Amino acid sequence: MLNLNKIKRYSLKARPSKVKVRDFARLPLPKSSFSQFYNCLPNILKAREVRNVVSAIVYACRKGKAVIFMAGAHVIKCGLTPVLQELMKKRVLSCLCLNGAGMIHDFELAFQAQTSEDVAENLKDGKFGMSRQTADFINQAVNEGVAEGLGLGESLAKKISESSLRYKHLSLLSAAYKYKIPVCVFVGIGTDIIHQHPSFDASLTAEGSLRDFHKLVQNICSLHKGGVVLNFGSAVILPEVFLKALNLARNLGNKVTDFTAATFDMIYHYRPAQNVCIRPVSCGGKGYYIIGHHEIMLPLLAQAVIEKI
Repeated sequence: MLNLNKIKRYSLKARPSKVKVRDFARLPLPKSSFSQFYNCLPNILKAREVRNVVSAIVYACRKGKAVIFMAGAHVIKCGLTPVLQELMKKRVLSCLCLNGAGMIHDFELAFQAQTSEDVAENLKDGKFGMSRQTADFINQAVNEGVAEGLGLGESLAKKISESSLRYKHLSLLSAAYKYKIPVCVFVGIGTDIIHQHPSFDASLTAEGSLRDFHKLVQNICSLHKGGVVLNFGSAVILPEVFLKALNLARNLGNKVTDFTAATFDMIYHYRPAQNVCIRPVSCGGKGYYIIGHHEIMLPLLAQAVIEKI
């Protein structure tokens, strides 16, 4: 029979506790500023991680370290271009990485201030992705730009920037070109609607994307000791590209450690977790995975950074 009188106990005051009242949320106030709202957030769990990411970005900006922003196309479709343009204007971002769909939606916004077709409906009779303006403009920009020695991202950024497109002020790539921020675009042949068209040249697209890969490697070198890499909404392509680019940078003798890596996405994915937040910082640095909708998390993050810089 158990003798509970023999159990060992201790004073609650001597026990370390992970949750402290000083970290609690503060009362929300009417008519408060964003800074007041931000300071009301609890300093616990994901709210604390958001604070840590914000602080890391601000530190990187002040120290001249890289802040690499990687985004899936959904970020553009969520209407977040103005937020990213402002971060470029404020010199927060030092490199922009997109997938092929990202540059497609960016062009369509510059062309007609709207994008995103009904895939299911147009797939029924083979009309999905067959808009001639999207394919011809982008493919021509890539073919001309890569032939001139440019990368994939810069080819389209330059073409949009120098065009007479009515809504080019809505283009993320055009803004990057204006502020001289490198744009790297990584594609999988056959994954994008413009690959279906006769104007598509696979060899030039591949060459341009390879140049962007080398450009990313150069930017990754500036992550060392204080840089930040952010991945918003890319589940496969950009996490895979980032991992290989980081490896190549280190293989070439560059020390790239002690940086912050953060993925923001709506659900948890294996590759963004492993290839952005865990493996790259295993020899020094911090990794964060924060769940939330882009249209909420990115404006919140951007405002917090802008308030502090």
